[in-house]
Amino acid sequence: MPVSQDSAAAPATTEGGFAVYVHWPFCQSKCPYCDFNSHVAANVDQAEWALALTHELEHMRALTGPRAVRSIFFGGGTPSLMLPSTVDAVLTRIAGLWTMEEDAEITLEANPTSVEADRFKGYRAAGVNRLSLGVQSLDDAQLKFLGRLHSAAEALAAIALARETFPRLSFDLIYARPGQTRAAWEGELRAALAHAVDHLSLYQLTIEPDTAFARLYEKGAFSLPDDEEAAGLYALTGEVCAEAGLSAYEVSNYARPGAESRHNLVYWRYGDYAGVGPGAHGRIASDGRRIATRARKMPGDWLAGVKRAGHGLEAAEEISASEQGDEMMLMGLRLSEGVLLARHARLAGKPIAEDRIAALVRDGLLVRDNGIIRATHEGRMLLDALLARLLA
Repeated sequence: MPVSQDSAAAPATTEGGFAVYVHWPFCQSKCPYCDFNSHVAANVDQAEWALALTHELEHMRALTGPRAVRSIFFGGGTPSLMLPSTVDAVLTRIAGLWTMEEDAEITLEANPTSVEADRFKGYRAAGVNRLSLGVQSLDDAQLKFLGRLHSAAEALAAIALARETFPRLSFDLIYARPGQTRAAWEGELRAALAHAVDHLSLYQLTIEPDTAFARLYEKGAFSLPDDEEAAGLYALTGEVCAEAGLSAYEVSNYARPGAESRHNLVYWRYGDYAGVGPGAHGRIASDGRRIATRARKMPGDWLAGVKRAGHGLEAAEEISASEQGDEMMLMGLRLSEGVLLARHARLAGKPIAEDRIAALVRDGLLVRDNGIIRATHEGRMLLDALLARLLA
């Protein structure tokens, strides 16, 4: 059978795979910029929580049917507050419910405090093969501003230990902070690159609603770089990472070839993922439909739901064809590899109007090549506006 131009794209753009996300909602303290579902808790019955997570995993298996797991991600909250035995129990149950791909990626987010770093070897023994460290800054004053509990020295020690313990390592940094100059950010980024193994997640500081920073910002306690300054910092970030061999495969993520986050690629390529734990979201194919799942956010409510019904879900809703198309494009244009138009049309039930694509190409916001559209550098800088025009 003849192969159309659109269907001849690289396999990576044609399907996203299947992943499992596990949310651990507990933290030692709430960072002032954080709008994630995280809760400060002194004492957690980890055996109870391990059992509850495995029960919700069993419910998800009933929805998904047999699948091959490409990646598992422990997020939070602070998953490095989990005991290695808790991580082991969850991973063992996942492996019993689904088939694991031979090179499945298993990531755990960690904060670089000395107490948590001591657990690294336990996580590795449980099966974790990729660590994601929440470093955020290599400057002690900035770490204090960001509400972090670790110092720069502790962060570097944790990075060194992680490099010895795990095959793969990523860490996060936040830039475009109040008063941050190009020279200061370049120096900090180059210092980070000297320690990074293969992957960095580099985020501009944004003010999220209902956070401590939102309240301080509204009072004028601090200001952020303006749009022009932020754009300059973003461009600088890409240049410095490229010099070090890390390409911007996604808007905020940089990796050496082959070291991209397989878990996040499942999201960005609009694959399926089962989300378990308080506040976790999922997108799964079930009985010929694609459904969006959402768990109760409050840990106590979620736990009570699992004990009562075997899961803590508050919603499991079918996603319409048009919504699937929009979601796929929202995620896929963040990637440098772009979006396969034929797949988008199959999901959405109709193609995007050619005149919309052509106009965005003329304006320098999109490129089209062999049935794939990609956002240009300028398009990434204006991604929300680009998507609004494309999906209108």
